[in-house]
Amino acid sequence: MSEPAFIDRRALLKSAAALAAGAALLPRALGETKRDWSGKNPVRYPDPDIVVLDDRFKKYKIGNAAIQRICTGMAWAEGVVWCGVGKFVLWSDIPNDRQMRWLEEDGHISVFRNPSNNSNGNTFDFEGRQISFEHGTRRVVRYEHNGSVTVLADRWEGKKLNAPNDGAVHPDGGIWFTDPGYGTLMNYEGHKGELEIPEAVYRIDPKSGKMDKLIGRDEMFKPNGLCFSPDYSKVYVVDTGASHYKEAPKNIMFYDVVDGGKKVKNGRQFVSMEMDLNGKKVAGFADGIRCDLDGNVWAASGWVGDGYDGVQIFAPDGTRIGQILLPEICANLCFGGPKRNRLFMAASQSIYAVYVEAQGAHIT
Repeated sequence: MSEPAFIDRRALLKSAAALAAGAALLPRALGETKRDWSGKNPVRYPDPDIVVLDDRFKKYKIGNAAIQRICTGMAWAEGVVWCGVGKFVLWSDIPNDRQMRWLEEDGHISVFRNPSNNSNGNTFDFEGRQISFEHGTRRVVRYEHNGSVTVLADRWEGKKLNAPNDGAVHPDGGIWFTDPGYGTLMNYEGHKGELEIPEAVYRIDPKSGKMDKLIGRDEMFKPNGLCFSPDYSKVYVVDTGASHYKEAPKNIMFYDVVDGGKKVKNGRQFVSMEMDLNGKKVAGFADGIRCDLDGNVWAASGWVGDGYDGVQIFAPDGTRIGQILLPEICANLCFGGPKRNRLFMAASQSIYAVYVEAQGAHIT
């Protein structure tokens, strides 16, 4: 009787070991579990959500750098910018009527400005002054070094602006901004009201304060994100008009900057936001955009879902060369850090960051 008992025990142990091994391999057989964005469970390098679509993107993907979620809890995060002097990231939480700040030195997060007049986009000029594009007041403002506020623009030809959205500063001091009107279309991001003028792109002269319309409704439906090429010879502008106009494209346009940085001409499509996703043609929206020193355009993207939402990177010739996939719709982005090689992404309720081997072309 002892020998059969020994055989049964050995068989039982062998079977148990096999079951344990099988259980250990089960997640791999069924596919890895969904990514944990809390940071408690690290991601194996290289980060699978940084996707190379073209060999030109390989040089920008760092093998031992991962996407991190550094903050969450917003209602709709927008207008993320880097302050080089303060070494912090600033962004707007539009529905909550506040601006937030993340300190690089210790990751501390605090409310930077409340109320913020439902600000959307933010940037800094070449004197380090913050410029905000406000939905609630339908104006562009500058925060002076002493803390006072200067209203740079709130009307066009005697009528209220729609709801300034995003913008950038040219080296001549001119402030370029888009005015698609989203903050006035509902109470969630501003104050619901009527759009009194057609959507457009404007320039504010740094000396006279005079405004000029650069791009009107005859060329774009709802101009949104805006950035300059590295040498400021071109300006890229996102059109999100398809949100309200059936005939509007989902694309990014670009124009030649002429007349000493005061006007544009020769507008044409830079890229369509349509892409092939698992054998199906899909098209979401770009939103905020930034250029790196090599002239690539990094576009916050969304409104499709997994495999699309996040950041899409386009080479200067318009080829989509890479993606940074996020679990939320990405609204805006900027390059930050002392070397301008850390990409910060404002994505719906959260802020994400990742180091890349690219550097932002401009101060923010």
